[in-house]
Amino acid sequence: MEKNKPKRQLLRGVCFAAIIVLVHTGVVWAAAADGKANNAWIPIDNWKLLNFSLLALVIFLIGRKLLPPLLRSRAQGIADEIKALEQKKADAEKTLAEYQAKFKNLDQESRQIVEDYTRQGEEAKARIIAEAKAQADKLEASAKRNIEQEFKTAKMALQQEIVEKAIEKAEDVVKAAISSDDQDKLVDEYLKKVVA
Repeated sequence: MEKNKPKRQLLRGVCFAAIIVLVHTGVVWAAAADGKANNAWIPIDNWKLLNFSLLALVIFLIGRKLLPPLLRSRAQGIADEIKALEQKKADAEKTLAEYQAKFKNLDQESRQIVEDYTRQGEEAKARIIAEAKAQADKLEASAKRNIEQEFKTAKMALQQEIVEKAIEKAEDVVKAAISSDDQDKLVDEYLKKVVA
């Protein structure tokens, strides 16, 4: 197949040149047919036709060498661009599918968020109530201890006052019961004990 390719290209070139010659000949005959020129084919026309055919053949041969790589590079560039665009399209479709899935789950996610915040609020409420109850229990226990301490202090003060009153009463009773002779006698006994 590769061996037949140059032959086919040459055949195409010859066909293209023949078509050009026929078109050019048709144009010349049409110009001569309008009556302004004579119908004779002059030798200079042969050289013009040959010159044009050679020019067309040279353009074709040069174009055949230069044009395919240009067309291939352009085709490759277009193919690469198409691949890039297809990749972008696939990425965009993937992103769209992700967003559509997120939108579908958005209602469920919002309910879940509300439930989470409600649950956290209930937990915080229970924790605050428990802390407040513990604080109240501590305050109650502290108040009971303070009351008991105040009660003991008041009891001790009352006992002290009773003892003092009892001593005063006892002194009054002793003073009333002891005469001056008894006092002298007690002083003498005390002095004997101290001296001895």
